[in-house]
Amino acid sequence: MKKLMSTMVALLLCIAACAQRAEALYKEGKALYDAKDYAKAIVKLKAAAEQGHKKAQYRLGLCYDKGRGVAEDDVVAFNWYTKSASQNYAKAQCQLGKCYKDGEGTVKDPKKAFELFTKAAKQENADAQYQLGKAYLKGKVVTADEKKAKQWLKKAVSNEKDGQEILAKIKKDAAEGDETAQRMLALLK
Repeated sequence: MKKLMSTMVALLLCIAACAQRAEALYKEGKALYDAKDYAKAIVKLKAAAEQGHKKAQYRLGLCYDKGRGVAEDDVVAFNWYTKSASQNYAKAQCQLGKCYKDGEGTVKDPKKAFELFTKAAKQENADAQYQLGKAYLKGKVVTADEKKAKQWLKKAVSNEKDGQEILAKIKKDAAEGDETAQRMLALLK
């Protein structure tokens, strides 16, 4: 019994140490990513992602999605987003939704995209809230519903983290003649 207990304690300590190591690698990788030193960031992010770190998996997906530090590869990006999203990480769920919406790295599946946007939006992800507002406004995958479109768009633009960026994007697109963006602005008044 003592041997079993000591083995369990050792295993738990090992798991804790691995988690701390993954977090440290992620933080180093994110700092390099933010400094636009993508080639060095990839090394740290990949090491953390392979240990199951959901934020590192998401960020590594972004690298492959945008071709930052690696050759652009939508299939690899999709796979990393999937791993992160399966851990309920809202940013990854939103990006995975975009992959399904646009057919990048996978086949188009608007229903799956809508499901992922909904999961992320409920976790206060502004981009996902914007995507839902747009879907309800256009009547894509769901029945057009201006009331729901307005509700999600208001949540998106009032989001503390990214709301101002979303509003700026809508205004820019509206100024460039995008009719959907113009309808969005009218709803937000």
